Amino acid sequence: MKTNPKVDFYFNKAKKWQEELLLLRTIVLDCGLTEELKWGVPCYTLNNNNIVLIHDFKEYCAFLFFKGVLLNDTAGILIQQTKNVQVGRQVRFTNALEIMELKPILKTYIYEAIEVEKAGLKVDLKKTTEYTVPVEFQHKLDHIPDLKAAFEALTPGRQRAYLLHFAAPKQAKTREARVEKFMPQILNGKGLDD
Repeated sequence: MKTNPKVDFYFNKAKKWQEELLLLRTIVLDCGLTEELKWGVPCYTLNNNNIVLIHDFKEYCAFLFFKGVLLNDTAGILIQQTKNVQVGRQVRFTNALEIMELKPILKTYIYEAIEVEKAGLKVDLKKTTEYTVPVEFQHKLDHIPDLKAAFEALTPGRQRAYLLHFAAPKQAKTREARVEKFMPQILNGKGLDD
């Protein structure tokens, strides 16, 4: 069980979930993975491939299995964070006792995630063309050729981010405002968060 000193700060700064996060760290390190710091959180890898990460939120702390959709969730503990998350799955915790009770199951899931990675299993992701283009955005694409060309030049991930962002509001007025706001960014070849 080898900890990475670069990751220690994450566990030391934790206030609300410190005991739980340290338990999760011990469990995952006991499975032989390499501890790294990615996206500012502890990430556990096998041959530089992401297997699971630990993160905390206001209401819970969690394991996130990068290819969780491929795991056999026999205990029924994996959660799809939102309807748009295709591959990753979380296991959420609200206290240390819960983690201790699930420890054997969590290790089983980690070992299975390792085997999924070793086998090179992949998930067929939903194609960008399968996402709904909101009417308000389609209207702009149809009438502004430069916008259409700029949008099509974006990476598929950036296109998906825009489509999800534009489609999220229930009101047409809000969708229209979002499209208007981000048109200059699209025309400049930038993604939603660039």
